Amino acid sequence: MSALVKKVIGLIIAAFLLATPLAAQETTNTDPQVDPATMTPEAIDAMVARMSDDEVRAFLLERLDAVAMQSQAPEEVVTLSDKVANLWGAFTTPLLQTLQKLPDTLRFVGVAISNQIDKASNSGGLLLWIGLIALVLAVGFAVEYAVRAFLMRRVRQKANPNGEESLRDAVQFLFRRFVREILGLIVFYVVIRALGRSLLSPEMLLFAAPLVGYLIWMPRLAAAASRFLLAPHRPDLRLVSIDDHWARFLHRNIVGVVFLGGLTIYSVTFLATNGVPPGSTRLGYMLDSALYIYIILIALTARDGLRAMMLGSDPDTTRFDRRVADAYPIFAIVVAASTWALVTTLIGLGTIKPLLQGAHYTTMFLLLAAPVVDTAIRGLVRHLVPPMAGEGPAAEAAYLSTKRSYVRIGRVIAVGIIFSLIARAWDMSVAELLMGGAGIADNLFSFLMTVVVGYVAYEAVSLWINSRLAAEMTALGMSQEDADAEMGGASGSRLSTVLPLMLLTARATIIVVFGLLAIGNLGIDITPLLAGAGVLGLAIGFGAQKLVTDVVSGVFFLIDDAFRVGDYVEIDGTMGAVEKISIRSMQLRHHRGPVHTIPYGEIPKLTNYSRDWVIMKLKFTVPFDTNPNQIKKIFKKIGQEMMEDPLFKDDFLQPFKSQGVFDIDDVGMVIRGKFMAKPGKQFMIRKEIYNKVKAAFAEAGIDFARREVRVAIPGLEHHEDMSEEEKAAITAAAAGAAADAAQQQDQAPSSAPKGPD
Repeated sequence: MSALVKKVIGLIIAAFLLATPLAAQETTNTDPQVDPATMTPEAIDAMVARMSDDEVRAFLLERLDAVAMQSQAPEEVVTLSDKVANLWGAFTTPLLQTLQKLPDTLRFVGVAISNQIDKASNSGGLLLWIGLIALVLAVGFAVEYAVRAFLMRRVRQKANPNGEESLRDAVQFLFRRFVREILGLIVFYVVIRALGRSLLSPEMLLFAAPLVGYLIWMPRLAAAASRFLLAPHRPDLRLVSIDDHWARFLHRNIVGVVFLGGLTIYSVTFLATNGVPPGSTRLGYMLDSALYIYIILIALTARDGLRAMMLGSDPDTTRFDRRVADAYPIFAIVVAASTWALVTTLIGLGTIKPLLQGAHYTTMFLLLAAPVVDTAIRGLVRHLVPPMAGEGPAAEAAYLSTKRSYVRIGRVIAVGIIFSLIARAWDMSVAELLMGGAGIADNLFSFLMTVVVGYVAYEAVSLWINSRLAAEMTALGMSQEDADAEMGGASGSRLSTVLPLMLLTARATIIVVFGLLAIGNLGIDITPLLAGAGVLGLAIGFGAQKLVTDVVSGVFFLIDDAFRVGDYVEIDGTMGAVEKISIRSMQLRHHRGPVHTIPYGEIPKLTNYSRDWVIMKLKFTVPFDTNPNQIKKIFKKIGQEMMEDPLFKDDFLQPFKSQGVFDIDDVGMVIRGKFMAKPGKQFMIRKEIYNKVKAAFAEAGIDFARREVRVAIPGLEHHEDMSEEEKAAITAAAAGAAADAAQQQDQAPSSAPKGPD
C-alpha cells in the first residue's frame, strides 16, 4: 500500500473518532450500506483496500462535509412562551399527581404503620417500645423541670405584676425567662439523648428521634420565642403593642404552625423509613399545603391585632409606617401563597433537595418576620435615640429626622441580614457573588451592594448633621416682642447656618458618586456620562456667570461669617431677619412680615444688628429744676434691680446706668441712660426700663417735661380784676401763639439721626 493510502486511512480513522454516527455511505462497489462508526479496524482496512485513491479522496471529503454540516446545525431556540409553558407544567404536575394518588395515600400510610409495628414486634413488642420511649421522655421532662426550678430559686424575678415596667426591666425579665426555658430544653435534649442511647435499640432511636425533634422540641422552642415577644399572660412586660386577646391567639397559633410544619417533615421521614417508595403518596405535600392555608386563616382572623402590633406605640409614626401596618395581613397572605406556589413548582421540576432542608420554611419565616423586625427597630430607636437637644420647631424637626435616620439605617441592615439568611438557606453563597463570575447576576448584585452602601452613607451623613443641628439650633424665629420692635432677632450659631448647606451638598455628592458607581457596576460605560457632565458644566459656567457670581459670593460671605440664620441685617436699605439661606441667595423677613429674597452677588454692603452685643440708649426729658444726681441714683437702682431679676439678668452684658445731661432744649433737660445686652433681647429690657423709670419718677415726684407756650402780657398784675371777656381774649391769643409755634417746629428740618444712636 502506498504512503498516500496510509495517510488517507489515518485521516478516515480521525474523522470517525470526531464524527457522530451518520448514515452509511454508498461506495462505487456493490457493497451494501454500512455504518462506518460500527466497523472494526480490520473491516475498515479491507474496505479501503478495495477502493481506489479517487474513491478514498471522495469518501473522505464527503465525511468531512457531513461533520461540518452537523457542527453548524442551529441549536434549538427556547422562547419565553416555552419557558412559561414548562413552568406551568411543573406547577400543575404535583396538583394532578396529588389528585391521582389521593385514593392510595391512606393505603400507603397504613402500610408504613404496619411496617413500623412489625419492626416493634420483632424487637421486643410494641408495648415495650411505647413504654421505653415514654420512660425516656418522662425522665427528660422531670430533669428539665428540676433544673428550671433550681434556676428560678437562684435568680429571682423582680417584675411588678401590678405596674408598668420600663423597657429595660421588661427585656431583662423576659430574656432571663427565655434563657431559662432554652437551658431547660437543652437539658431535656441531652438527657433523653443519653438515656435513649442506653435504653433504646437502633430501631427505636430511628423512630423516636424525628418524633421528639419535630413534634416536641421544635414547637416548644417556638413557644419560648413567642412568650418572649408576645408575653401572652404579662401585658405589663409585652414588647409589642397588642392587646391580651390577640397576644394569646397569636401565641397559640404560632405554636400550631410550627407543630404542623414539624408534622409535615416527620410524615415524609416516617414514610421513607418504613418501606413506602418515594413519590408513592403526596402526604407531605398535602400537609405542607395545609400549613399555608393555616397561615392565611391566621392572617385573616387576626388582621386587627396584626395591624396594631405592626403600628406600635411610637407617636412619631410616618405615613409609610401606617401603610405597612395596614398592608401586613395582606403581605402575610401573599407570602404564604407565593411559598406554596414555589414549593409546588420545585416539586414539579424535581428539585426537592432544598425543600428537604426546609429552605422554603426558612424563607417564609424570615419574610413574615421582616415587618415585625421593622416594628422592633422603631421601638428600639424610640427608647435608645438621644433626647432632643435644644428647643423650638427647628430642634424638634432635627430630632425627628435623627430618629428616622436611625430607623432607615436599621431597616437596611435588617434587609441585608434577612436576604443573606435566605440565600444561605437555598445554598447560595454571597461570597461567590462578591467574587464575581456570575454574569448578569454578578452585575446586579454589585449594583445592589453599591446602592446599599451609598444609601447607608447618605443616611449616616444625614444622621450626623441632624444630630449636630439638634444640639446647635434653638427657636430661630423672631419672638412676638421682637416682631413688634424696629429691629431684632437673636441669631443662631455659625454651625446652625452652615450645616444645612453642608447637608445639601453632601447628599448631592453622595447621590452623584454612588449613582455613577452603581451604573458602572451594571456594565455600562460611564465615561461618556462623565464627558457629557464636563461639557454641560462648562456650558453652564459660560452661560450662567451671574449664577456663579452669586454662589462664589455666598461662599465668601459664609467664610467671613457675615451673617447667620436669625440675624437682623440691613442690605442697601432693606432690613429684616435672615430666615433662610441657600446656595445662591438669602431670604430676609421684615419685622412687619414681607420676605425679601436677595442674591449674594447683589449685596454691596451688609449691616448686621445681631452680632455679639448691642447698646441701647434711652432719653428722658425732665423739667429744668430737676436734680440730675437724683435721677442718676434712680437709674442705678433700676439697673441693679434688673441685674438681679431672673427674667433679665442673663440678657444683660452691662447694667442700665445714667449718662447724665445729654442736651437742653426749650422744654427741659434731656437725661440719657444706656445698657448693653445680647442681640434681640434689648427690646424687652427697654420696655421694662420704661415702666420702672415711670414708676420711680412718680414715686420721687419728678414729672416728665411737657412742651409749654408762655405769653407775657403787661399789666396782668391785677388779673383778678379782669372780666371774663378779657380772659377769653387772652386765652385765644395764647392758643394761636402755641399753634404757630407747633407749626414752625413741624416745618423745621430735623437733625436727629434716623438710625440707632
